[in-house]
Amino acid sequence: MKRIFVTAFFLSASLLTSAAPADAPKAGAVPNMPRFRFENFSTANGLPDNHVYSVLVDGDRVWAGTNNGLGLYENGKWKVFTTKDGLAHRAVLSLALDKNTGDVWAGTMGGLSRISGGQIKTYTQLNSGLSNDVVYGVSIEGEDVWVATAAGACRLNLRTGAWDLYNERNTPMVEIWVYGVSATPTKVYFAVWGSGILEYDQKTKAWDKYEDPDGETELVLFKDQGLIHEITTSVSYVDHVLWAATYFGNSRYDGRYWHNFLMKDSGLPSNFTNAVKGVDANRAWFGTDNGLAYYDGTNWAVYRPSLTTHKPEMTVRDAAGHVTEIHVTSAPAHNYILGIDFQGKDIWVATAEGLSHGIFQP
Repeated sequence: MKRIFVTAFFLSASLLTSAAPADAPKAGAVPNMPRFRFENFSTANGLPDNHVYSVLVDGDRVWAGTNNGLGLYENGKWKVFTTKDGLAHRAVLSLALDKNTGDVWAGTMGGLSRISGGQIKTYTQLNSGLSNDVVYGVSIEGEDVWVATAAGACRLNLRTGAWDLYNERNTPMVEIWVYGVSATPTKVYFAVWGSGILEYDQKTKAWDKYEDPDGETELVLFKDQGLIHEITTSVSYVDHVLWAATYFGNSRYDGRYWHNFLMKDSGLPSNFTNAVKGVDANRAWFGTDNGLAYYDGTNWAVYRPSLTTHKPEMTVRDAAGHVTEIHVTSAPAHNYILGIDFQGKDIWVATAEGLSHGIFQP
């Protein structure tokens, strides 16, 4: 497969919207979906850069990985870390929290940085076993730091300092462009551009691979018989359920059955998805190029500035396909969503034009 190097993830996608079939059942009560008041941050109020690749909630603190440094929001103020402070590169693509130590790990365009006790230590190909300096994803599990890079994946054991490299020579991946990683005590999942999803079993040390069964680049011939597409961008493993994002739809896998979501028959605002964040076995959030989407296992909600008027918009789609517009006065900063994290019932969203804090409205 021909590789197309896109660091900012700005590829175009269809603006078509799904519609309920003509013979759909009559609409009932509108599902009760989460509502938020969105507070948006930009360079005008302290954000390092308006292009935000990633967001990480750390208790009362929030970290934002931007195109021009790492921002820390605490007590209503922003603090910025740059290459002058030891950050590997100004573009911060991914973030992860070590809950055991409180350290924050930042994957950048120029290496992997560890922020610990106010100090920054950086790992690169030259001074460590890092696979590649372009770090798209980081996930911490126990004493292991799992890393997704532009040239395979790797693992750093914090106790021994040893690195393990994973690529086409010792795993089932064909392409080695790894976009995302989700590590748990039992399984580690990698989203690999052009190679689907790779699964690593922590106990047996065995690898498995999930691919698009029809092998078509753009067509979906067998909707629920496997992964929706080979070009995966993000992965989230929660409550023994795998959520996978691709540029051509999204997938849910419970270990036995696949269920795939396409714009034409779900509430997704677009098939082109940059990020997925599972809440539990049934609920997940999706960051697309046409807005933020929430799925509760049955119904869908979409939050965004309107594609036509740019005014705040929220829509709810029920199981029968009926779409209801909900009156709202705020929306995420931009439709292009790159990262998602939770702070209690609140949600934080990284977008192409700012960072958004969705304050839950009971």
